[in-house]
Amino acid sequence: MSPGILKVEALDEQRFVCVKWEDGSESSYPCVWLRDNCQCPLCFLPSAGARRLLFEDLDVNIMVKQVALADRKKISITWPDEHKSEYEAEWLKKRCFSEEARTVMRADLFLPEHQYWGSDLQLLQIPFEEVMYNDESAYKWLCTLKKVGIVLLTGAAPRQGELIRLGHRIGFLRLTFYGPTWQVQDKANANNVAYTTGRLCFHTDYPVLQHPPGVQLLHCIKQAASGGESEVVDGFHVANKLKKQNPEAYQILSSTAVNYTDVGVDYCDFAVHCKQRIIDIDSRGQVIRINYNNATRDTVLDIPAEKVRPFYAALKEFNDLLNSAEHKFTYKLKPGDIVTFDNWRVLHGRQSYPSCSEVTRHLEGAYADWDVVMSRLQLLRKRVLNQD
Repeated sequence: MSPGILKVEALDEQRFVCVKWEDGSESSYPCVWLRDNCQCPLCFLPSAGARRLLFEDLDVNIMVKQVALADRKKISITWPDEHKSEYEAEWLKKRCFSEEARTVMRADLFLPEHQYWGSDLQLLQIPFEEVMYNDESAYKWLCTLKKVGIVLLTGAAPRQGELIRLGHRIGFLRLTFYGPTWQVQDKANANNVAYTTGRLCFHTDYPVLQHPPGVQLLHCIKQAASGGESEVVDGFHVANKLKKQNPEAYQILSSTAVNYTDVGVDYCDFAVHCKQRIIDIDSRGQVIRINYNNATRDTVLDIPAEKVRPFYAALKEFNDLLNSAEHKFTYKLKPGDIVTFDNWRVLHGRQSYPSCSEVTRHLEGAYADWDVVMSRLQLLRKRVLNQD
């Protein structure tokens, strides 16, 4: 049901417009925000969903000249320069400045809910072809990927190129120095530790980039007869555990900028350097990204000498938590399996497997940015849930 407006009036020397709703609630809107978001054709381009009003033309101290209730579904405002604006009730209600309304809108736009897990992970499996051709299955895949951080797609053809198809289903893949896709197998003179048969400790990919890829896709084309098991751990869950267990260690890892480096030749030659905090937090103190790859952590450590040992001690405690039996989940990919996971949250590793003169294990990998994935998720959400 679309909300109804009972009454509208200007308050605080005409600098706020108060809307009283039929459900008994009230919303207060600053006049400067209302003028900034006028939806008329002169101020807004609906075909692009973009503001036409130039910021230099906005008076930040603006007051309403007149406000009226056009009907119970719309208010109209006349501004001092006689410009007129109209605002639909439903549009206003969604954009109420109350904490409750802002929380709802935040959840609707960004789907921030997380379902944490450890060794008890119930790994969702969805047939690959269903995701490719069924919107409900694709929506379930991306929704779970956002909430849980990992989903397994099954039944893809065990050949190169399936990730390109999956990338088109999302939108497009992320190009990196290792190419649009890359082949994880034992290689002579490997330019990455993943291209060996050795054990890979828990890590996130590409913290050496200022904006690391948000989602990783790994397609099993050939699997070793023994060894090669995959391991994953919920980095957000472990970071929160560290915060409770050792706040000082958490503070060190969430404030110390660590150097990363990656130099070599692949898709092209590259020499990349970056600083990242191993535990990235937002303005509210919530963990938003883990940046940890021991293989590409630089020998350069740009901190005072007396802070080096405490940093190592904090990282050691975090690493021990990542590797504890209660936190890590182990599985083995079969040919045709595609594991998709949140590279900002889920750290992954691999057990070693026997070296051989021929290729015994072959995964194809690719990346996608969260911007692209979230765009597809929102479009699928509207379609599947029949939202306007």
